[in-house]
Amino acid sequence: MATVELRFSALPEHVRTARLVAAAVARRAGVDEAVLDEVRLAVGEACSRAVGLHKIGGISAPVKVLLIEEDKQFSIEVGDEAPHAVPGERANGAGPGDPDSEAEEDEMGLAVISGLVDDVEVSAGEHGGSIKMTWPTTPPPTILV
Repeated sequence: MATVELRFSALPEHVRTARLVAAAVARRAGVDEAVLDEVRLAVGEACSRAVGLHKIGGISAPVKVLLIEEDKQFSIEVGDEAPHAVPGERANGAGPGDPDSEAEEDEMGLAVISGLVDDVEVSAGEHGGSIKMTWPTTPPPTILV
């Protein structure tokens, strides 16, 4: 199992770099060329979501991206260190920091990712969360000499 780990400051300008690295590693891992745009878009959405959660929470820790090449599959895990509310618990508020509007934006981002990737796992807790996206790979053709 080969793993590439990328950490970047929670700034929007670094999301593009994460997208480019993810696409390059996915290509090398054997992800179908026709799916690479979806990989780029999904990683961009997941990283933008993590950056936003860090900004809202005032978190200075970097966003973490793991690119994992396994047998017959390639996974990307984007992690944040923002505390996530336990389902069913909602704070009351209004205005730009309104938890309801932040939750709606978060759900929209997750819906976009789910539309791009068939295999998605989302985990969240009080110490952060992660989105793990997985794609099948095809082994390179064997060349007989």
